[in-house]
Amino acid sequence: MTVFFIGAGPGAPDLITLRGARLLGECRTCLYAGSLVPDELLELCPGDAVLVDTARMPLSDIVDHIVAAHERGHDVARLHSGDLSIYSALAEQQRELRARGIPYEIVPGVPAFAAAAAALDIELTVPGVGQSLLITRVSTLSTDMPAGEDLASLAATGVTLALHLAAHRAEQIVDALTPHYGAECPTATVAFASRPNQQVVRCPLNRLPETLQAADIRKTAVIFVGRVLDAAAHPEVTDSYLYSHARMAKLRETPHR
Repeated sequence: MTVFFIGAGPGAPDLITLRGARLLGECRTCLYAGSLVPDELLELCPGDAVLVDTARMPLSDIVDHIVAAHERGHDVARLHSGDLSIYSALAEQQRELRARGIPYEIVPGVPAFAAAAAALDIELTVPGVGQSLLITRVSTLSTDMPAGEDLASLAATGVTLALHLAAHRAEQIVDALTPHYGAECPTATVAFASRPNQQVVRCPLNRLPETLQAADIRKTAVIFVGRVLDAAAHPEVTDSYLYSHARMAKLRETPHR
């Protein structure tokens, strides 16, 4: 018996990986976050599968369901939105399973920031403008940021930012970022990326609070901040080395193995 932590992707049911879909069809128990995972994905589960919505469950109840499935000899699909590597509350579940000797495996999914970038029709790493992406969030009443990871400190790097779980803190974002990015720095916010109710709004940094309020964007959004959002406005933009004549010439000179 194995617990498969499966990244369901950003929302569109056809953005789950082939591996994730296959495992959903094989697991006799599926624990899923009903508030974030599309119902269509549950149709991939076996007809007699035990389906458990964990949206309002504490960790202890979730673990109890996994242990019960383990005792029944069921493989378990633990279905999370997006990808398990960021903001998935995976670590505490891993600790509980290790303590009980229950084996598990992680199946990656399409992360929300990737779906949001696709919705914006952009590349987030533009040669000559920006080659780094910093994924972060802001402190909330539920989870503080560790020392040194406050938004103002991270903003000092000046790299492109992808802010998760932060749409309700737009004024805090503006205050922290303006000294480093400038009031006119472009921002782009994608809410519910890849879903039928997807929203995209763009504005300069200093207009972010009013823009999000007007669009009624309060959660399930990724906010990008950085010059790459308007890369064409920067004369230093260059083409990638990947398709350059220099690289093609070098490849021709390199013997095939």
